[in-house]
Amino acid sequence: MFGLIFFILFTPGVSEFLCTSSDLEMSYSFCEATAHAFAFNLTPCSIMDTSVWKVYLTWIPRSDITFLKIVFKVWYDGAKALHWKEVLCSGADDKYSVCGKLKGETFASEFDIKGARTKFPKGNYNVILEGFSDDSENNIVICLNFTMIVKQDPF
Repeated sequence: MFGLIFFILFTPGVSEFLCTSSDLEMSYSFCEATAHAFAFNLTPCSIMDTSVWKVYLTWIPRSDITFLKIVFKVWYDGAKALHWKEVLCSGADDKYSVCGKLKGETFASEFDIKGARTKFPKGNYNVILEGFSDDSENNIVICLNFTMIVKQDPF
């Protein structure tokens, strides 16, 4: 089953449908006040029997990406389940294709997420993905708020 592709100038605070299936519903919104040119696609739109998800991402950053720190937070049924930070771009020996992109330049990428490592129990997940252009986490370049509803247990 294929997800839908969105390329929009996003209105902040408005939730956008990403995909739905018999076992999963996903939507996202931006959690900051500035509109973005952004596209996101996830296939398949399923939690069950999925070992790899394909992600397609297109983004036009509003500033140069010379430094990029990602902060990833996950809540499960209202309880904090994960808090992870990673510097993706530092200006030296950067290995990700987003590093070095200039303001207004289109970034497009395709990558895999290995789903078999995690079995998601039935419930509501809220995932916040923040990107910062500094290590102090003061200058935000993107903030996404994903809502994921897992409709059945994988057991």
